[in-house]
Amino acid sequence: MTILSISNLYKTYENGHRALDGLTLSIQKGTITGFLGLNGAGKTTTIRILAGLTGKDSGTITLFGNEISPGDVASKKLLGFVLDEPLYFDWMTPEEYLLFVGVMYGLERSEARMRCEELIEFFDLDEKVDDPIATLSTGMKKKISLAAAVIHKPELVVLDEPLEGIDPLAARSIKETLKMTARNGTTVFITSHVLDTVEKLCDEVAVIHRGKVLLQCPTSEVHTKVQSTLDSAVRPTLEELFVDLVSEHAAKRPLSWL
Repeated sequence: MTILSISNLYKTYENGHRALDGLTLSIQKGTITGFLGLNGAGKTTTIRILAGLTGKDSGTITLFGNEISPGDVASKKLLGFVLDEPLYFDWMTPEEYLLFVGVMYGLERSEARMRCEELIEFFDLDEKVDDPIATLSTGMKKKISLAAAVIHKPELVVLDEPLEGIDPLAARSIKETLKMTARNGTTVFITSHVLDTVEKLCDEVAVIHRGKVLLQCPTSEVHTKVQSTLDSAVRPTLEELFVDLVSEHAAKRPLSWL
């Protein structure tokens, strides 16, 4: 079942930069899909449009077959987000913030408190539960963002670089959570530059380059599909495949003074 479908999505900023150039992709229910691309490829723009923080020029976005718009509150309740630059009420403690988010999404206060307590324990936030979010580390903040994104048990969780800038232990907690939510039927759409993690974590991979999806397929088929578009040389890792696939942009002229 297709839970999210994006068709011919275009976005050009005021400075003339075209961030999305007819982007088209679909996300299947219960899968973890990795969204890969170079810096500036259009990943964050796509997610900010999904979140309603940036407007699209044209194209359609459907969730469960229904087209969504920035003011569509009902659809937004089915989503959870971790943005590239998460926004908090950072004077709150983790417990206060998660309780607020849960109630905001319509949970009964008792249910929101129960989920809040479980999430704090799961993410090892116990020792910092009474500290203002503003005083916490980047890894702690990422954990709080993910906890806030899943507290209402959304149908689709969208994450923009959730593993960036955090330690291996925090990354493991986040990856465990993503696998757990997918097993329980929640769909996960994640961007990451950690290609080894994407290869091990994701069921599907979509590669975006200059605002277009170059490739979308099950992770198990990436090697075969990319090899067939390049040549017969063996590229054993997803990183090598990815670099070759977008090599026209990745190639650099040598420095003249070295």
